[in-house]
Amino acid sequence: MFLKNILPVIFILYITNCFGQDVIEKSDRLTSKVTEKFYVLKSNENIRHGIYEALYRRRTIIANGNYYMGKKTGKWLFYGPNGLPLEVFDYDKNILRYEAREDTTSDTRYLVDKELSDTDKVTKPIKIGGRYYGYLPYLGLYKTPLDIDGYTASSFVAIIELLVSPMGRLADYKVRVVSTLLEYDQTTHMDVNLFSEEDKEFFPATLNGQPILSRIIIKCRLTDGGSLDFY
Repeated sequence: MFLKNILPVIFILYITNCFGQDVIEKSDRLTSKVTEKFYVLKSNENIRHGIYEALYRRRTIIANGNYYMGKKTGKWLFYGPNGLPLEVFDYDKNILRYEAREDTTSDTRYLVDKELSDTDKVTKPIKIGGRYYGYLPYLGLYKTPLDIDGYTASSFVAIIELLVSPMGRLADYKVRVVSTLLEYDQTTHMDVNLFSEEDKEFFPATLNGQPILSRIIIKCRLTDGGSLDFY
């Protein structure tokens, strides 16, 4: 009876001691509104190991899971900035466990370059990480070449277009910024090689069970600093 009661305590102390000796807690800013907290090995700070958490405005969890020696492992949960669940992905089995339904008010649209018939069955491309956290990397790299000092950021609308190959790879990425008030309309093509390999991976769209080329269109807003953010 004594051993049965004390073993869980020993196990907890062992885990705590290992984390205290072997890893360092880090934090980073993904966007102006999203920060991430994670652990890295003391011996190599490029390797993440342990609990990961991303927070919207420092209080709402939008992603949480675990790293093991630099790789995501187990089930990861992803949420919207309102705290509602968007996606559950099992990295050990490479399976999408859950995705929340997308309603007609969504600022994201999906296109395939083919005329469809009433009998065609189409699935959309899916980004691991959900429709909020998963798309954050595509906001961070862009900075408008337009000097917007003196203008209201709300005068501009930004449209991200991601081209996803049948192999589930990011093939092209461009941002169109439009302002009818200023008669401004400019499209910027971004270098997809600036993204990590993980950020270039998708589950491709399918047409009647076969992978197909698709486009993801995301309506965004321009911030006062000239970067992108979701509405």
